[in-house]
Amino acid sequence: MRGFFSNKVLLLVLVTLVLVTAVLFSSLPGSPLYELTTPVSALLQPVQKVFQTSWASVSGLAKSIFDAESIRRENDRLLQEIASLQNDVQRLEENGRRWEELKDAFQIKEEFSDYTIVGCQVMTRSAGPWFDLFRVDAGEREGISVTETTSYPVVDSSMRLVGRVYSSDLVSAKILPLLHQGSVVDARIDRPGGYGARVRGDILLRERGLCLVDRISADATLDVGDALLTSGEGGLYPAGIPIGTIVSIDEGQDGAGRTATLKPYVDFDTLTYVFILKTKTA
Repeated sequence: MRGFFSNKVLLLVLVTLVLVTAVLFSSLPGSPLYELTTPVSALLQPVQKVFQTSWASVSGLAKSIFDAESIRRENDRLLQEIASLQNDVQRLEENGRRWEELKDAFQIKEEFSDYTIVGCQVMTRSAGPWFDLFRVDAGEREGISVTETTSYPVVDSSMRLVGRVYSSDLVSAKILPLLHQGSVVDARIDRPGGYGARVRGDILLRERGLCLVDRISADATLDVGDALLTSGEGGLYPAGIPIGTIVSIDEGQDGAGRTATLKPYVDFDTLTYVFILKTKTA
């Protein structure tokens, strides 16, 4: 009796599975059972509708997930293209600025035909309020080799004095600017007669962006606003490079000589490109 009951349960389960399978396949248009079960499907139409609705919902969810992933990938691609275009624009703007600097530098070549002009970009600056050495991207591979007796003058694109090369390695060089206390330049006053003076860095003045002028010729007339140029003496700086203008004068007391303060023409805070003057025989 128990075995008979078990067989009936098993048979009922099998029949139920067959019916469910038939309903599922008959509800799918194009399936082999779709045409054969059309009369039966009228009776099972509510079940088919539920299944079709569920199938449509699942299909719609899958499509939404697929579409969302496609949109995400497209957005990532567009973001990469935008970043690439922004980099191209920045590079073109930078090249444009550099071209303007180089065009201005042609006047350097015209005036200093005995020099090879090495253009380079400022890479790093010393931190803090004191303006110290800064590094540029030109070095020994460009023929800039500093020794105890050899250095090179450095100017900006408007042929104004920046300083001199302090040291170099294969791919870079350190520039010692006018404001540094180790900088000394023989100068002359831009007046008829060209009386001499010396421009040097001063540790107290450089925080204000100024240099000290001393060793002023006793016979020299010097006024606020006068310009100073390199004198050409000493062998490092060629004559005639603009240095800066006088902003104050101290006549001195108790036999002390006159001194003055000078504002360099170069704005060291915004300096981007510099030009090293290298003698063609060096």
